[in-house]
Amino acid sequence: MKNLPSSWFRLRNVVLVLVALLLLGGLAAYFLAPPPRPSYLTAPVAKADLEDAVLATGTVQAYKQVNVGAQVSGQIKRLAVKLGDKVAAGDLIAEIDSLTQQNTLRNAEAALQNTQAQLAAKQATLKQAEFAFQRADQLLKQDAGSRESFEASEATLNATRAEIRALEAQIAQGRISVDTARLNLGYTRIVAPMAGTVVALINQEGQTVNANQSTPTIIKLARMDTVTIKAQISEADVTRVKPGQKVYFTILGEPRKRYSSTLRALEPAPDSISTDSTTSSTTSTTSTSTAIYYNGLLDVPNPDDKLRISMTTQVRVLLEEAKDALSIPAVALGERGKDGLYGVRVLGERGMPEMRQVKIGINNKTNAQVLAGLSEGEQVILGEATADTPTSTTRRRMGPPPM
Repeated sequence: MKNLPSSWFRLRNVVLVLVALLLLGGLAAYFLAPPPRPSYLTAPVAKADLEDAVLATGTVQAYKQVNVGAQVSGQIKRLAVKLGDKVAAGDLIAEIDSLTQQNTLRNAEAALQNTQAQLAAKQATLKQAEFAFQRADQLLKQDAGSRESFEASEATLNATRAEIRALEAQIAQGRISVDTARLNLGYTRIVAPMAGTVVALINQEGQTVNANQSTPTIIKLARMDTVTIKAQISEADVTRVKPGQKVYFTILGEPRKRYSSTLRALEPAPDSISTDSTTSSTTSTTSTSTAIYYNGLLDVPNPDDKLRISMTTQVRVLLEEAKDALSIPAVALGERGKDGLYGVRVLGERGMPEMRQVKIGINNKTNAQVLAGLSEGEQVILGEATADTPTSTTRRRMGPPPM
């Protein structure tokens, strides 16, 4: 080191000074530089179709369904329909062995004929009694007969007339018995009470049905050209729903196809009202621990029979809707002021946030309709973006989120 020239030491000192200056400059730049401008997660103000709707889950039911049963007992001799058959009103459904009913009808007719014969004989007796009474009356007036004979003939006449009235009543009763027997015979031939589709076969050909205690069901017949959707609407939403509102729904098999209708009725009580509670405590416990739903009813044409009984539907009852409306994500809304306006942060021209007061219309908690305060294409701030978060989102032109 002693043999090195002095110029080398001077060069080393210069280098050390330069390195120190660079380090000091870097530290100063690091600590004294302004913080980086924050980046924001934004979304554009865009046009879309908006709606505010009540969501409900429903089931498909027949517009009208009847249980077709037997009013007389006997064996099913013939079942004239199959599952899924379409029938018209008056078409034959089944025939029950009618021998018992035929015999009953014959007995009733024979009894009626017997009573009518008795009446004819008694009417002949009445003529004889009238003649005897007239002779006794004439003899009494001529003092040629006794009063005892007159009174006996009068009593016979009155008794015969009474017997005739009794026989006439028996004939009326016999006619009723004949009509009843003929009606029961007609019940052995079961016909469709309405046009519809056979949706269930409860009894089969050859089975014996007993109608003495209750009416046994043979088939279930449903009208399916129009179906009814029973939608369960929660108690939190039912106050916003009323008959006449527009409704649409989808089914699981065709989630992209909408079926449109109108809310026909809203049942005043939930289904649980049909279940009797034994104690008030049970009722109280049930009401506090079970969700309450009210049934909304809507009718839909079903010409192609795609809608079937017990299908699950996703129903929307429309409260408000707006076509081609300016909208922003609902998360962009700030506090609502006393004037009804919402504070919304907008990304300015220089990339800095600006506060706007915005008038909002429909707000379905996903998107909100902008009535005033923003223009199409402006970027509203949803929040601050992280390193792995895109700074802007692209909003599709669409209506409500899929169900």
